[in-house]
Amino acid sequence: MTQEQDRLYMQRALELARLGAGRVSPNPLVGCVVVHQERIIGEGWHRQWGGPHAEVNALESVADKALIAQSTVYVSLEPCNHWGKTPPCTDLLLQHTPRRVVICNADTNPRAAGGLARLQEAGIEVATGLLAEEGRWLNRRFFTSVEKGRPHIILKWAQTADGYMARSDYSSKWISNPYARQLVHKWRSEEDAILVGSNTARHDNPRLTNRDWAPAQAHALRQPLRVVVDRMLSLPEELHLF
Repeated sequence: MTQEQDRLYMQRALELARLGAGRVSPNPLVGCVVVHQERIIGEGWHRQWGGPHAEVNALESVADKALIAQSTVYVSLEPCNHWGKTPPCTDLLLQHTPRRVVICNADTNPRAAGGLARLQEAGIEVATGLLAEEGRWLNRRFFTSVEKGRPHIILKWAQTADGYMARSDYSSKWISNPYARQLVHKWRSEEDAILVGSNTARHDNPRLTNRDWAPAQAHALRQPLRVVVDRMLSLPEELHLF
């Protein structure tokens, strides 16, 4: 397998991983691709928290399991090495003994790490660090939580060209356009919580949902936890938030 082919298949694993955005937290986004003789024979991603991991879904999708031992497995994060909601993915890979495993990022969570070393000890060829920068950006929420012990934070606001966000009497409303608002709703669908101050809650009366992102599937989308900083507990109960 050439380096360019490795990059191509890892890029596919990252694309698959993105499909879990907003559904797997606090777990990381993970995608997996199984390649035999330059042909993808299986792929999968972590679809929801508590459900099967990407490696499980990918290996189960392979029609002829005998081919796995002659294949290369591309996975966007080091296979987990612990029992959580599901068994260790490292154990599953060791059962199938693929010829080679290519990993985008090592898992820096000490509870889950160690899969890479176990695969190597079993005689499986392992490569790591392919598209590592892209992988860390994809899982920036996960790595921030594990390595810094805090949430990944996005600051969002809209302002006019001359630097204002609202009139002093709060009579102004929309600054951003419908396309920008839909993008913000997409962001909301990927995050755990959204926080505003009491003045925003009172004067803008927002719902803080992601209803404008994929409205046809709105009933199935996970909504972010809505958090309001209101030290006086003064907000009226008729607000949309309640």
